Amino acid sequence: MLFPDYRPRRMRATPTLRRMIRETLLSRNDLIQPMFAIPGNKIKKPIESMPGHFQMSGDYVVEMAKQAKEAGIPAIILFGIPDKKDPLATRAYADDGIVQKTVAKIKDAVSDLTVITDVCLCGYTDHGHCGVVDNGIIDNDASLDLLAKVALSHAKAGADMVAPSDMMDGRVAEIRQTLDEDGYDHIPVMSYAVKYASAFYGPFRQAADSSPQFGDRKTYQMDPANAMEAIREATMDIEEGADIIMVKPALAYLDIILRLKQEIDLPIAAYNVSGEYSIMKAGEMMGWVDATALILETLTAIKRAGADMILTYSAIDVARALEAS
Repeated sequence: MLFPDYRPRRMRATPTLRRMIRETLLSRNDLIQPMFAIPGNKIKKPIESMPGHFQMSGDYVVEMAKQAKEAGIPAIILFGIPDKKDPLATRAYADDGIVQKTVAKIKDAVSDLTVITDVCLCGYTDHGHCGVVDNGIIDNDASLDLLAKVALSHAKAGADMVAPSDMMDGRVAEIRQTLDEDGYDHIPVMSYAVKYASAFYGPFRQAADSSPQFGDRKTYQMDPANAMEAIREATMDIEEGADIIMVKPALAYLDIILRLKQEIDLPIAAYNVSGEYSIMKAGEMMGWVDATALILETLTAIKRAGADMILTYSAIDVARALEAS
């Protein structure tokens, strides 16, 4: 097709024509809103590095969950900041832990909202790593039982889905087996299967108080240079029983999302992470960019690459913008 016989601008001439040929449709149904829960009541602490977000006590989390439901968002994902930490992350799987108590409150108030819980140890350990530390080394196999305990405790509290984010080898199989044996075979597992050791996580680590106290996470999170490894990680988690495969971060890894979409037949989630969000918000605060337009364009690109669902700190705002448009 060559000019002048073919003129692509004909179909861009009006908003309605552009709508008619739009190939990718971003929907409120694609969105998952992250939230950060802390102990206490009537507490709402601003997260300095994430404008518009807060560490919230359960009552405020419930309020935000109601807002998410009213905006038409189908799901939230919950992160907890405990009252105390120790080497084995015991507050992560305590019956009266922050996530466990908050999940119960949300389900009581908004029963038809899907509540996903992040399953990890880093925010609950005093060393800040995602697994058990033995002589300065993260012990993969010793961490699996603890992660399964966390997932089971969340399911017992009422979580609709669990999402292991630790990147320990074999944790999906351990969690799946534990849930099944305890009568929670109906609980899906969203695996952070393809989680890169990324510089984009900085604001989140402030929000979740989860920075490692020594070293880094490069021995268990993926090297940003690797793509084929993503297929191996996803395939392994699928074989272990994962129901959804996640790519994190999203924006810098659109090629990985596309490749996975072509290789696997499970739903793909993509995490539009804190650094991606904060950069856009900071640009807006400086008067340089329109953050809402940037975020909508970014999420559309993530969806276009092949994501079936997107975890984003902008979920409620985007849902409202989509409804208004």
